[in-house]
Amino acid sequence: MAGNLPLKIKSIHELLQLKGLPDTRHPLISVVNIAELKQLPKYVNIVATTNFYFIGMSKYTQYCLKMKYGQQEYDFDKGVMNFIAPGQVFNFIADQVEEINRSGWLLLLHPDFLWGHPLALKIRQYEFFDYAVNEALFLSDYEEQTISGLFRNIEQEYSTNIDKFSQGIIISLIETLLKYSERFYQRQFITRNITHHGIVSQLEALLEKAFSKEALEENGVPTVKDISGQLNISPNYLSGLLKTLTGNSTQQHIQEKIIEKAKAKLTMTDLSVNEIAFELGFEYPQSFSKLFRTKTNISPLEFRKSSRFIELH
Repeated sequence: MAGNLPLKIKSIHELLQLKGLPDTRHPLISVVNIAELKQLPKYVNIVATTNFYFIGMSKYTQYCLKMKYGQQEYDFDKGVMNFIAPGQVFNFIADQVEEINRSGWLLLLHPDFLWGHPLALKIRQYEFFDYAVNEALFLSDYEEQTISGLFRNIEQEYSTNIDKFSQGIIISLIETLLKYSERFYQRQFITRNITHHGIVSQLEALLEKAFSKEALEENGVPTVKDISGQLNISPNYLSGLLKTLTGNSTQQHIQEKIIEKAKAKLTMTDLSVNEIAFELGFEYPQSFSKLFRTKTNISPLEFRKSSRFIELH
């Protein structure tokens, strides 16, 4: 139904106008210092998608500005950062409450601004642009000061007279902002370890269940999307978390479980390699054999022979 389709916001100017924010000095980039706004953004509840990047840092006290991404809703009442890439669907939900001590920054960046610079290709390698809103980056006081300083430097360069150096300097500052954000996300994975180690335990339980004979027959080998969906975490956030805590991505965890189950079947049953491949959810046995060799440096048959040789001796 057309009425349920998100509003396509085609330019930075259009979004700023829609929210009643100051117009941009440059059609491809805008920096908003929330603390300096003379009035709050317009009360407007929209579901939208844009063709530019959204990088926000917000800290509100007794003013509730909510942002919804997918089915998750997040209240910006603490110092947090959020990242949205072109094409992602989101909506703002504003509650009219008395505002006190509002602060934060908003950076809107069109991909064309990066044209000709290495960051144009590198920016999508930052996985946090695919994180859900409930996976926002929570900043410590020190981190908040660091990020605010970078936003302030970007604003200063953006606000001065544009010359041949301006674009390069702004892009360099944005890249530094992204690198610090990546560093702080790694810290978050570690410092919130009680929650995150709980997620790792849930992952192991889900994989054990997914590799039961019944589940494999019905669903096949679980995918990263399947597993992250059951954990209510975006695929990229889950993989980033696991890499920090265990050194392996979600896909590597799934593959390790496949090898674990395969070794047990090769050692404890007389099933053929093809039969084991099918039981583990592989449509093509050669795909199973290739994965096994990649992970162990030997073929399934070589592993079976070596394990039985050890048992006999």
